[in-house]
Amino acid sequence: MRRPYRKLNLDERRILATMLQAKATKTKIAETLGRDRSTIHREIKRNWWHDTEVPQADGYWHMTAQALADRRHLKRRKLERHEDLRNEVIGRLKGGWSPEQIAGRLKIEPRAPYRICHETIYQYVYSKSGQSQELGRYLPERQRKRKPRYARKARGEVFPLETSIHNRPEEINDRSLFGNWEGDLMIFERAQGNANVATLIERKTRYVVLLRNNDRKSRPLMNKLINVMSPLPADARRSITFDRGFEFTSWRELKTGMGTKSWFCDPQAPWQKGSVENMNKRVRRYLPRDTALLSLPNRYIGSICDRLNATPRKCLGYRTPAEAFRDELMKLER
Repeated sequence: MRRPYRKLNLDERRILATMLQAKATKTKIAETLGRDRSTIHREIKRNWWHDTEVPQADGYWHMTAQALADRRHLKRRKLERHEDLRNEVIGRLKGGWSPEQIAGRLKIEPRAPYRICHETIYQYVYSKSGQSQELGRYLPERQRKRKPRYARKARGEVFPLETSIHNRPEEINDRSLFGNWEGDLMIFERAQGNANVATLIERKTRYVVLLRNNDRKSRPLMNKLINVMSPLPADARRSITFDRGFEFTSWRELKTGMGTKSWFCDPQAPWQKGSVENMNKRVRRYLPRDTALLSLPNRYIGSICDRLNATPRKCLGYRTPAEAFRDELMKLER
């Protein structure tokens, strides 16, 4: 089991300083203190003293390092040290302000005695003090537990290289293989809330499916895709190509839930999934951006799908997508 992280104390910093003066390596210091080498490297870098007036005094000094570390710690605890600032922040959170709005407003208010960054507010909300006051319920989006900033996944880890569209098989690229889809999310005006429509189109037959959603969270969206597409034969739902939006970060659910593989376009390259982008333009004829989506009955969304799938397409030899999709399903049954 991995040991919980604990900060270096003054005795450890004294040993570190002594060993540095003796020209010991960082690896040797880490072994002596029972720490990771990265911890020693980070400690030296953060608490190295730079003296602009007397450059000869530059170096790692354990008392100075302890003072620098304590100063940073107190800075993070600004909301605990200043009751008036804490009450101001909590009051604005309860008033519906986001941490970014609170921090930004304090920067421009001339009478504000303190300034604070939004990250400090988030840290306080998820601290023991903040949790005891249930401050998390006042955030725009609440999480059970907030990961440290350094532990959050980079976009490259969310969408790894092996899922890049450049690694997509040629039979998908040339549309010769049935069962490969493109997916996207149609967003509406902010006044309509978070409601949206997910668009799916099968690349070979141009058959389209529209799904209405009440929010943009990724996991519920993937669960809805699984519920809708699972009844199809496995060879009719081989893969889906998405862009790199946050709505699709739970793409792994598709593989575990129904065996469907996911591919992802390059950043800022929507033309790489041109079929669904063109279909979105067609759908906008019936669902413009100012549509009050939540007021529409489900049958209206279904009627748009039926109309699009019953329209002859030149690329299909003027067959309809519904006819082409049905023919492909029949081939799978043989």
